[in-house]
Amino acid sequence: MNTHCWLTASDLARQLDVGGLTSLQMLDAVGDRMLECEGALNALFLNKTIDARTEAAASDARRRQGETLSPLDGVPITLKENLYTRGDAAPIGTAVGSLAPKTENSPVADRIREAGLVLCGKTTMPDFGMLSSGQSSYHGVTRNPWQLNRNPGGSSSGAGAACAAGYGPLHIGTDIGGSIRLPASFCGIFGLKPSNGRVPINPPYMGRVAGPMTRTVRDAALLMNVISRPDPQFRDFMALPEARIDFAADLERFSLKGKRIAVLSDAGAGREVQNDVAAATWDCAQLLEQNGASVHVLKPFLTRQMLDGICGFFEARSHSDIAPMSDEAKAKILPFIVHWATYRAKAFTGDTVMRFYAQIMAMREATVQATHAYDFVISPTSPVPAFEAEYCCPGNDPEQALEHIAFTVPYNMSEQPAASINWNYSTGSRTRGLPIGVQVAGRRFDDLGVLQLCRVIEQLRPTQRPWPVALG
Repeated sequence: MNTHCWLTASDLARQLDVGGLTSLQMLDAVGDRMLECEGALNALFLNKTIDARTEAAASDARRRQGETLSPLDGVPITLKENLYTRGDAAPIGTAVGSLAPKTENSPVADRIREAGLVLCGKTTMPDFGMLSSGQSSYHGVTRNPWQLNRNPGGSSSGAGAACAAGYGPLHIGTDIGGSIRLPASFCGIFGLKPSNGRVPINPPYMGRVAGPMTRTVRDAALLMNVISRPDPQFRDFMALPEARIDFAADLERFSLKGKRIAVLSDAGAGREVQNDVAAATWDCAQLLEQNGASVHVLKPFLTRQMLDGICGFFEARSHSDIAPMSDEAKAKILPFIVHWATYRAKAFTGDTVMRFYAQIMAMREATVQATHAYDFVISPTSPVPAFEAEYCCPGNDPEQALEHIAFTVPYNMSEQPAASINWNYSTGSRTRGLPIGVQVAGRRFDDLGVLQLCRVIEQLRPTQRPWPVALG
């Protein structure tokens, strides 16, 4: 096997600089890996490696002339299906979605093109992005490369699987309740949900962000330097002012000494945390304390009412999309999604939805109040490792569809940055060997701090298993 596909973006950039490798050669290696694995994984909506040869050749020409557009010029990247690219369809994971080609790029797609990155694929997602699963009525089943009978998580399901399987070093997903961090945890990679507005996105929505999914923290920092640049068209009305942060240059300029870190091992609501998952968080906390951090226990701040509020609000949102459809159209959508979006939402009134919204605001307030005294909060990313590939959620019950997002969704609503980094691997009887991610959340706008602490964790964590070259 050509092992170039496993190079990190930072190592690849150095190889490109010294002439040890060309962008075209790297693209060929990634394309070969996609052909080798895609029949088993189903991580790609569009394989764009043939079209990307023109971009790779142009990058090689710029490099020969000393006119590179960025440090990542020539590095291959994938985008999640719902990050629009001109000329490509975006059915949003569902068989009832439109296949009309998009007429303009998303802000993220524009930023990577301006920086000379090579778009080699668009990755899969579940129906409407409303599942933490690789199940899709349009794409089929996306699987976890560590164990093919397990789920990669979602809704950035294809991005998580592609990253862990060696489809190049850089991938971008979106996250509205955990959709970057959950697949990062299940697939053993690094995923950052930036502060809301840090990465301009279109269309913007409450809690919705785009962020990097990579195999190293440094690669995510390099990618943040590109995608956090302002959008000249100002298509994201929630965009933050330009911060002029060099995430990569400042990544190592960090000391644990004096940092106040809280440990949250019980979300307060949702699915029970598996023992080895809880143990991973505490092991991480202990090592951080041994290396100079001041570690404290954080009491649960999420309530049952808050979690039900966000679930009910998302149900109402999806019901408003699905209810006007014909029976023929509804029959094309995953039955799980239809049931989840209608079993109680069909009886919601305006007052009901406003009560749900009030609970979301209460969640936002509670999250900020509980965490503001600390520099960072660490917790499980998911209460369980990867669940069954054919399931839409742990337990596969559409009336308990979001019980596993209790650790992740609060930071979408509070707009704080949060990341998942792999710690170790499950010892559970049914989940042995599956990755376990630890979540790191920071104060609002401190995306750099989250990356810096994750870099420290990357260096302190137990020895990691080799990437799944031979798919499980």
